[in-house]
Amino acid sequence: RTIRVWLKRDSGQYWPSIYHTMSSPCSAMAYHHDSRRIFVGQDNGAIMEFHISEDFNKMNFVKTYPAHQNRVSAITFCLTSEWVISTGHDKCVSWMCTRSGSMLGRHYFTSWASCLQYDYETRYAFVGDYSGQITLLKLEQNTCSIITTLKGHEGSITSLWWDPVQRLLFSGASDHSIIMWDIGGRKGRTLLLQGHHDKVQAICYLQLTRQLVSCSADGGIAVWNMDISREEAPQWLESDSCQKCEQPFFWNIKQMWDTKTLGLRQHHCRKCGQAVCGKCSTKRSSYPIMGFEFQVRVCDSCFESIKDEDRTSLATFHEGKHNISHMSMDISRGLMVTCGSDRIVKIWDMTPVVGCSLATGFSSR
Repeated sequence: RTIRVWLKRDSGQYWPSIYHTMSSPCSAMAYHHDSRRIFVGQDNGAIMEFHISEDFNKMNFVKTYPAHQNRVSAITFCLTSEWVISTGHDKCVSWMCTRSGSMLGRHYFTSWASCLQYDYETRYAFVGDYSGQITLLKLEQNTCSIITTLKGHEGSITSLWWDPVQRLLFSGASDHSIIMWDIGGRKGRTLLLQGHHDKVQAICYLQLTRQLVSCSADGGIAVWNMDISREEAPQWLESDSCQKCEQPFFWNIKQMWDTKTLGLRQHHCRKCGQAVCGKCSTKRSSYPIMGFEFQVRVCDSCFESIKDEDRTSLATFHEGKHNISHMSMDISRGLMVTCGSDRIVKIWDMTPVVGCSLATGFSSR
């Protein structure tokens, strides 16, 4: 139930300068650096706004926003329009005026809204939910319209990141995967990234170095090289028989009867997308150019076409050594903060990993 502001002392140790107890457990937070305004979402659905003093030793209460009827899951603040936008477990996204504290609009979903990204120029809001769907909304003063919905994950959406420069949306989910959605020039193009062994809890795209940093619940930290031409994973094809040997699958009763054979189980080659049986897909291979950083099922002919250099990893993997539940990057200084379910906050120097000084843009490569 507490909010703490930690300051680095001359000794190099961090000590809390502010220790403020809330009436309800805190579930989401947004901090606006330039105005030193902090918005804290709570389990009871309310959002409280505070103003931090210049020396970060005092926190003044400003107002309470009646944002949701259940836990607040994500918050973002837009200074230009003076809006605070939030999602919650009451299955809605709401946007409120920070001048008056009044509700401007709400939009409801069929599932819990879990994460949020907002584009200030276009007033587009990206909302991920527990059904695995991402909804793109255009927010107006008192109403909103649905632009499109993005479906590709097999688990609940846990994290989103919007890059307004390249107009790319990245989503992480409980299905252990990340999808890059090209919202800009090549509409509908999606790239799948699979390298985590647990749900992806947080992502951050470094536009300067074209790298994606992702953290998962098992403590895994991945840095993906997005500065290359990656291949889009194919759509899985459907067939009543193996598309290699033409043996029937177990639901193809007619062909089983005609050929007097037992039906086989259907699998899919991750490289070509064809429906194949187990005998025609005995091999496993990584294929990083398509986002598969660990070994996946491929058909035997695709396995032969994959060269050794094609298996070279396009990501680096690191151990966070705690169950990461939240991550935030200070891109200008190359610092990353991770918060764990072990109640530990860790600060990481990411400049050796991302291979450049983010402040100057100088790359050692």
